[in-house]
Amino acid sequence: MTDTPPRTPPTTAHHERPFTGHQGRWEKERARAERTGHVRNDSCSDAYEPVLVHERTRWGWLAWTVPGDGSLPEIPHQIGVLTPAATRLQRLALSWLTRRPPQRIALGAIPASVRLSVATVAVVSLLTGLYAAAQGISVDVVLPTMLLAPLLTEDLPERLDARILEHVRIVEGDAPCRYLQRLAALHCDLVAAAVSSDRYELRRAAEIGQHLLWDAAGLLHTQDTLAASDALIARERLMLHLVDQVTQTIERSASEDGATDARQTRAWRPTSPSTHRS
Repeated sequence: MTDTPPRTPPTTAHHERPFTGHQGRWEKERARAERTGHVRNDSCSDAYEPVLVHERTRWGWLAWTVPGDGSLPEIPHQIGVLTPAATRLQRLALSWLTRRPPQRIALGAIPASVRLSVATVAVVSLLTGLYAAAQGISVDVVLPTMLLAPLLTEDLPERLDARILEHVRIVEGDAPCRYLQRLAALHCDLVAAAVSSDRYELRRAAEIGQHLLWDAAGLLHTQDTLAASDALIARERLMLHLVDQVTQTIERSASEDGATDARQTRAWRPTSPSTHRS
């Protein structure tokens, strides 16, 4: 049979902790964060921005902070939801949007810093410009190029971020993220069931779940949880209903497959060899 749904119903264990189902991944990310960024602890001020560990998903991402006591975070610092109508290119762009923060170089006594990539491009363009000038190329051509390259390197990432963010809704704050985390866990059950099967109803349930997640992110982005509570409750009930339907479909398919296999076994009988009398 081409349709092979999972034999067990969804578990809704997704996203209760970072990288559920990927043993050892969090420890690697935590160790990297401690080497390259700032972990969250009691001494962090409001202006202090801790490093974020992004967990990318099919529908967006969860960004986790790294507690200073070595424990696992329970609530994401940020959740991003990709539009249901996203193209393949926009899905691939999530890797860019959730990239690691760029390394920066302090400017000595000046209270500022520049990206390492900008400093590298500035040095390369300077050397290239000096070489071009030595080869007799006009300074009117060399100088604008030397100045433009670092500026483009600094400005281009922000422009790309802004373009990609047009197709993403981002939610922050403990209460909004706690709600969306719960809704995302239910949606992941729908996605897991759809990936494991070619049944239309399972794929359709996952598509509806993506729309519900997108709508909830929009509500939480523009309103607080109290003002949007009625609309949020309605979406969560619908998501729970979808999960219940998917669970019943999986169990029914498993039962039908088992009954079909049993019938085929009973129908098959070994043929006794014919005996010939001389």
